[in-house]
Amino acid sequence: MSLFLATLLPGLALALVGALFLWNDPRVGSTAKALPRSSRGAWLFFGLGAMWFLWRISRLGEADLIFFSNPWPVMVGFAALAMLSLAYAPDFLAVRGLCILMLMVAEPLLYAAYMEWTHPQRLLMVTAVYIGLALALYLAAAPYRMRDFFEWLFQRPARARLLGAIVLAYGLATTASAFTY
Repeated sequence: MSLFLATLLPGLALALVGALFLWNDPRVGSTAKALPRSSRGAWLFFGLGAMWFLWRISRLGEADLIFFSNPWPVMVGFAALAMLSLAYAPDFLAVRGLCILMLMVAEPLLYAAYMEWTHPQRLLMVTAVYIGLALALYLAAAPYRMRDFFEWLFQRPARARLLGAIVLAYGLATTASAFTY
């Protein structure tokens, strides 16, 4: 992935999320509040995260595998664990799926910015990715905190609008910086 694309895509994603929070339609608040325990969200986000992780495992070489000569036993075990999680532990699985996706997305983004010292504007994207990683690790351990945050955020419309304005401005700045490489 090029540095341009690795900066443009997160910038656009941040701008979109910021615009949604700034718009603050009642549907945005109700969707955000329902997301942590949503079964559709769990199937979508956790399913995508599990498939991406399975694809990454399938690409492991022999040096990465300790006990097996090929990755198939690990893939089957993880696929079974993912399906059992969807069936028997669906609470807050959408949040954990988002955390998995953030962890998986971070690698190509940070790899694109690695050793690009001549482009200090890359730090806008890198900072957003590291904040996302920190949030992903925190929310994976305590996914109910996302529910609590959305409850607090949408108690007053000004809070969601302020967060939306900040995230939109940061996303637009990151998007604009992609065109300076």
